[in-house]
Amino acid sequence: MNIRGKKVLLRAIEQTDLVLLHKWANDPYINSMIGGWHFPTNMRDQQKWFETLSVSSLNQRFAIEASELGLIGTANLVDINWKDKNAFHGMLLGDKDVRGKGYAVDTIMTIMRYAFEELGLNRLDGSIIEYNKPSYGVYVKKCGWKEEGVQREWHYRNNRFWDKMIVGVTKRDYAELIQKNNYWNE
Repeated sequence: MNIRGKKVLLRAIEQTDLVLLHKWANDPYINSMIGGWHFPTNMRDQQKWFETLSVSSLNQRFAIEASELGLIGTANLVDINWKDKNAFHGMLLGDKDVRGKGYAVDTIMTIMRYAFEELGLNRLDGSIIEYNKPSYGVYVKKCGWKEEGVQREWHYRNNRFWDKMIVGVTKRDYAELIQKNNYWNE
């Protein structure tokens, strides 16, 4: 099953995506903008990672595809907690040329619609490195996520510590945003 947005299609990650995913996994700029610790990745490790993907996992990862561009990034719902109805969401857009064109907004809106309207989740959590102003603007200012806290000096990048901005969105927040911006009907 594919998940359709207005501009993007969220689909399963395929073997044919691995070359581009490998390129992004080794891109210093991309790695500076996302959480976690990153080491250089070889294709063998990329293949091993791919082989762990499973529809039965509590960690679901999606390829972001734009009809005119093909694969442009990845999105996820991880640590899905079916009892408490929440999950962690993250995404990345690969090439700089696709940023600032509405693909991130559409991906987040599509993930929220899928999580809240199809999976029955009640909230999504995320985090942003304090200097990643573009992500903060997309999540908080455009997609209705709320800043819920700060973990001080959480990330170590470029020989200094940076805060981790904790963000979240509830099903109610999403419903209010849709009522206000009429996103799916514009």
